[in-house]
Amino acid sequence: MGDYKHPEVLVSTDWVAQHTKDPKVRIVEVDVDTTAYEKGHIEGAVAWNWQTQLQDNVRRDLLGQKQLEELAGKSGISSDTTVVLYGDNNNWFAAYALWQLKYFGHKDARLMNGGRKKWELEGRPFTTQVPQTTPTSYKASQPDENIRAHRELIFQVLDKKNAHLVDVRSPDEFTGKVIAPPGMSETAQRGGHIPGAISVPWAKAANDDGTFKSYDELVKEGVRPDREAIAYCRIGERSSHTWFVLKYLLGFDKVRNYDGSWTEWGNLVDAPIEKGESKRAGARG
Repeated sequence: MGDYKHPEVLVSTDWVAQHTKDPKVRIVEVDVDTTAYEKGHIEGAVAWNWQTQLQDNVRRDLLGQKQLEELAGKSGISSDTTVVLYGDNNNWFAAYALWQLKYFGHKDARLMNGGRKKWELEGRPFTTQVPQTTPTSYKASQPDENIRAHRELIFQVLDKKNAHLVDVRSPDEFTGKVIAPPGMSETAQRGGHIPGAISVPWAKAANDDGTFKSYDELVKEGVRPDREAIAYCRIGERSSHTWFVLKYLLGFDKVRNYDGSWTEWGNLVDAPIEKGESKRAGARG
């Protein structure tokens, strides 16, 4: 039986319950919005709204360095704080936030295994009390471009075929049957997938209770560590989940998240796409 390669970035609900009052730990609930947080959250947790706080809505981009510094500082986070993230949707947006923190060099960022779903299933307590935080002067590092893929890199990969493109959307999104899941507003002009991409839906990495599957189960999904892996989805949050699996649980040396994902690629003029199941994706079921 294999073990996660970097188990220190994943904490249990028990661990979180024991550290809700730890001054060296900041618990952050990250959701698509703050509705769930307002109804009840883990004691001591602050809220980050994915829609309004974790992206630049004018430029449609990640937060800039100064914006990230302001958000972290307002949340009472210092450079040496252990940041534990959790949220709804199987930790999609929590993983996205962790990826952003790593992009700007935060040393100790972790996910609570199972997220909000696991905490609820265990009947653990929630509170509606918003914690009082003491603002800090947070200083972020320069962006680590080694963990992010821009569209220019995707074109290079298509030319050189020197990386695995891992499409973590649903099979229907991959084949082009649908462009986006029902009710989703961020969409594209065309459906399909990036040529040569393999289909490894993010859900294959999760158990029913929201926790990650074992190392041995994750390895069976077939993404090989022989070259760089680039994960993408529709808006970058599901691919952050897979990026976390590949980088920290499986220990791949070179993993990037293409956060532009299908809402960028599917709208680009003259960007090649494929429809239907690829042979490699079909072989994996």
